[in-house]
Amino acid sequence: MAASMEVAGSVAVVTGGANGIGRGIVRALLEADATVVVADIELDVLDTTVAALSASFPGRVSGIMADVSDDRSMDSLADQVFTVHGRCNLLYNNAGVGSGGGGRIWTHEPNDWRWCYGVNVFGVANGIMAFVPRMLESGQPGHVVNTSSGDGGFAPVPTAGLYASSKAAVSCITETLDHQLRAESEAMGASVFYPSGGLMDTGLFTSQRNRPTDLERVRGGTGRKSMSFAEMKDRLEQAGRNVTVADLDELGRFVVECTARRQYIIGRDLDDTVGLLHSRADAIGRYEIPPHHQIGL
Repeated sequence: MAASMEVAGSVAVVTGGANGIGRGIVRALLEADATVVVADIELDVLDTTVAALSASFPGRVSGIMADVSDDRSMDSLADQVFTVHGRCNLLYNNAGVGSGGGGRIWTHEPNDWRWCYGVNVFGVANGIMAFVPRMLESGQPGHVVNTSSGDGGFAPVPTAGLYASSKAAVSCITETLDHQLRAESEAMGASVFYPSGGLMDTGLFTSQRNRPTDLERVRGGTGRKSMSFAEMKDRLEQAGRNVTVADLDELGRFVVECTARRQYIIGRDLDDTVGLLHSRADAIGRYEIPPHHQIGL
């Protein structure tokens, strides 16, 4: 296993870094004395975030507009990072979208799959293909962190099967990547990040705002609409759940701390998940369908 990762003095790239969890990671990296390139598809939000963070961390944060679903855009991002900084030590493939409200898997249409997989799966793959060869060639210590989800990464929420399947792919991609990086270099590794510790007030709830016009639905949708963060919180509370809202800046610090020690699974409160995974393995051993996350919404 590669030695621990020195964050101070490193160059980091965070996709989807202009708001939500990504912004929390960006802030934590800056607090740890890294230089950070924020990549995001929303130019106005990107400019606002970079300006705000530059006030506290002058000269160490910049922004580049990038579409993770477009391999040419990610290649351009990597070109700019290596031209300006000469290296990339930390890559956070964090950008992600929902699937437009979930629903029965057969009621989704091709554009739902193209959009969700384009960002969540191809976005990670494009980041890896654009950056990892250059990171290896540089000989610098490096680490890749891919954002998955407990929904799919561990077990699906059946009402969100499209999204869950995309995040299951991210988990598999990252596990493969870490094995291959370990075999390739003593200075490189990968981690999979499962956002946890409470309900996340992120742009994922409103990711429809960034859906390309050529990937809009044309068949009428699934019958389920996306919920805002406030609507999700309200529904959970009405269902009798105790809702804890995650502190995204604190979560970002946790992610960076785990990155520094190259912890493969980055997540919290996994006791229930471990129990679920054991019960899933037992069901598979009995040739039965495994139990899923009991969200019930």
